[in-house]
Amino acid sequence: MSEQYFSPDFFAAQSRFRKAATHNESLPIEAKGPNGESLHIDIAWIGSRSPRRVLIHSSGLHGVEGFAGSAIQLQLLDNPPALPPDTAVVVVHILNPFGMSWLRRVNANNVDLNRNCLEGEPYRGAPEAYAALDSLLNPKSPPSNDRFVLRTILPVLRFGMPALKQAIAGGQYEYPKGLFFGGKQLQQEMAQYRRFLEMAFTSVERVIAIDVHTGLGKHAEDTLLVDSKHYEARRRQFGERVAPLNPERGPAYRVRGDFQWLINGVFARADVAFVGQEFGTFNSIQVISALRQENRWHHYGAGSPDHPTKRHLKEMFCPDDTKWRDAVLGRGRDLINQALTVLGSD
Repeated sequence: MSEQYFSPDFFAAQSRFRKAATHNESLPIEAKGPNGESLHIDIAWIGSRSPRRVLIHSSGLHGVEGFAGSAIQLQLLDNPPALPPDTAVVVVHILNPFGMSWLRRVNANNVDLNRNCLEGEPYRGAPEAYAALDSLLNPKSPPSNDRFVLRTILPVLRFGMPALKQAIAGGQYEYPKGLFFGGKQLQQEMAQYRRFLEMAFTSVERVIAIDVHTGLGKHAEDTLLVDSKHYEARRRQFGERVAPLNPERGPAYRVRGDFQWLINGVFARADVAFVGQEFGTFNSIQVISALRQENRWHHYGAGSPDHPTKRHLKEMFCPDDTKWRDAVLGRGRDLINQALTVLGSD
């Protein structure tokens, strides 16, 4: 089943999505693909064009993580749900097309788009521990075997794994070539998407937004990540897979400037439930090591997408494992069906 929906690269996924979508809109971005290709965020629309209730399903905010979300979306479009007259399903395919096409987690400006959505806050600051670890995380040299995994032992012992994970991955705004850089201003991808949402939805009363990611958690299992404020409500709606964005209580961490801020800002007058569906792949140290090596290749090597660091990064976020991919499709379908049930309840 997985081979039917998982695509080998961004352009194959985009072509398949456009063919499957009955009603498709496209948001262009200025960045180009590896061979100078034009890049777009594609959006498929199912159901009412003036909905009172809407399910928004998005993928690829983190570029190279987009293979799983794209596959779930192709499966959805292959068998679209029957919807009540006041309901729509909006499918947003690869919010970071540069990242997926170049096999990067970030956009063309090295910005992590899930750290970029600050509302009324300055784009400044970095955790103290991140500053102390900058030379370890972001060496200014091409990729090499410098025993990174062994060198993480002392920081883990010093800070503890939850605190270290929070400091590294929570978001930083002072190291433009570093990992988890949130940028200095709202990026074009987020600005374009925000304008689309503001123009498309003028009468929505209830929104469920599902954003698909990969990397965190147990291999081939999904965690439904929500903010701590709505943890109990989301757990009642979506069950025991729900976990808060808290490194002490689950696989994730609190994020500054995350994508949910943008969604909540657009739909400030609506009832909004935001869920990050995160599919586990490999342990955190392995993932950070792969991100670090790819980042070195991008900034201090040729940066081309055919390099082993790129292929390894893709494997970290989209394992070439039939059982993993089948689990993604199964749980992706289940959550969409569950969300539609919740959306239709009073």
